[in-house]
Amino acid sequence: MNHHRQLLFGMYLDALRMNDVVEACRAALMTRNRLLLGVLNAAKIVKLRKDALLRRSLIECDLLLADGQSVVWASKLLGRPLPERIAGVDVFHQLLLLAHREGHAIALLGAKPDILGRLQEELRARFPGLTIVYSHHGYFQDSEAAAIAEDIRQSGADMLFLGMTSPKKEIFLGTYGASLDVPVLHGVGGSFDILAGITKRAPLAWQRAGMEWAYRALQEPRRLWWRYLTTNTSFIRLTIGELIHPARAFASDHDGPAASATPLLTGAASRSPYDE
Repeated sequence: MNHHRQLLFGMYLDALRMNDVVEACRAALMTRNRLLLGVLNAAKIVKLRKDALLRRSLIECDLLLADGQSVVWASKLLGRPLPERIAGVDVFHQLLLLAHREGHAIALLGAKPDILGRLQEELRARFPGLTIVYSHHGYFQDSEAAAIAEDIRQSGADMLFLGMTSPKKEIFLGTYGASLDVPVLHGVGGSFDILAGITKRAPLAWQRAGMEWAYRALQEPRRLWWRYLTTNTSFIRLTIGELIHPARAFASDHDGPAASATPLLTGAASRSPYDE
């Protein structure tokens, strides 16, 4: 796929629209080549400064998309525009439509057992005939991860969706993604809860106004208000810093047990050294 990548906050983001992402996934399914999707929002931009494992897992994504209206706005302010927000939950829905329409098998990993059960019921009702070849809740121990990865590989799934929080889902994909033999891999975070009907998504007007975070915080104020306040303040501060002195691209150290943040000199090239 020929397209531009924009260097923002030390990470290369793919300047794509939703239909481009779906077509890239369709091509991966046809060729059986791995396509690891990653999404980046304001919270992750703040968190990856100190979280080396999260940073490395995002760098290793084949496509890294702006899941956050604030990231799109920042990209335009910084003169490195991204065309639109591509929310992980919307990619999830589009890929479910693709799987249903073209007969691809899916695997689900994440959420609590009861929520995962409700999700599967909802998906089967919404997409009659959808093939779900594997499912497992997300509350597993690190020692179980390798066996779960092997079960996914044996399932013959064409798409794997991970409904787990960051950085757990990014670390699982970064660790096992290449060995799963699943063409399309997508960490969808809290999307399992949304599609299962547990959590309500913000109305479209809130989404377009970049206030989806506030709508979510209203549903869980004690847990989320302070987190969003501190994260959003840090993101604004990082954006001002990026405007004054753009960050160099982070490099991932593949020789050690965890990634290190070593800067790369960047030029006018639109592609990251991690595209291959």
